[in-house]
Amino acid sequence: MNHTNNTVVNEFILLGFPSLQKFYPVLFLVFLLIYLFTVTGNILIFLTIILNCNLQIPMFLFINHLSAMEILYTSVIIPKMLSTFVTSSNRIPFNSCMIQLYLFSSLGASECYLLTVMAYDRFLAICKPLHYSALMTNLKSFQLASGSWVGGFLSPVLPVTLISKLVFCGPNSINYFYCDAQPLLRLSCSRTYLTEATITILASGLIFSSFLLTVISYIFIILTILRIPTSSGRKKTFSTCASHLIVVIMYYGTITCIYMQPMSSFPLEINKVLSLLYTVVTPMLNPIIYSLRNKEIKKALWRTLQRVKCHTS
Repeated sequence: MNHTNNTVVNEFILLGFPSLQKFYPVLFLVFLLIYLFTVTGNILIFLTIILNCNLQIPMFLFINHLSAMEILYTSVIIPKMLSTFVTSSNRIPFNSCMIQLYLFSSLGASECYLLTVMAYDRFLAICKPLHYSALMTNLKSFQLASGSWVGGFLSPVLPVTLISKLVFCGPNSINYFYCDAQPLLRLSCSRTYLTEATITILASGLIFSSFLLTVISYIFIILTILRIPTSSGRKKTFSTCASHLIVVIMYYGTITCIYMQPMSSFPLEINKVLSLLYTVVTPMLNPIIYSLRNKEIKKALWRTLQRVKCHTS
């Protein structure tokens, strides 16, 4: 679509959830509590692993990186969303919008890579236990986790650059709670077919490849577990990767619905709900999943809380 005037948009208005405007005070309290719980829970897991020497092994070091990603992930989205609930000004400058889009996309891509690496770690631990300590050292885990960060922050450079080059000549109201690709493409008065196709192909390639590698890892893991002669042995072995599997299902289940299809074909309201699941709900549940399902983290977390209590009393 060609633009009809020469006015260039230099800021956007985030509408958030206009149909729920009368509930904004309640929504502010709910999402504030969720944000505080998410940040506090992930910080506790992060500190617990750092402060306990017995947790300084690759599996828990990967969880530390995941916790750091979740803290940053929600901090890119929720504070701005909270401000839309309590202020009449929901404006965000064009450059800030592009920065939010880039950071959000980078952290999402980094999490895809990290979840794949964590699946590979569980594959080595369960399928090649005799060689695990040699194949997955702390240095190797650091290199793989660092690669996830670097790969994640490189992945959205082209899509965000293409979006930033589009012409926005009005209206400038984004019917969304953060700057995401789909609502921005709908606002542009440029031809967006090439940009949309590029983003869909790159996002689908990233999600599909990382999910496929994760699935392959779990196929070998499940086959190995099924060969264990005792039910107690199978249950104990599966428990070491159950938490990661739950997170993988929740995360990929939502982002697949949003990004692995033409963006213009998906209803924006449904997109909002799915986005809330993986930007707000999943990061909140991760501390619960990893702390409640892992006895070592629970014990270490309790010791850390007792230590903090002794220092403060």
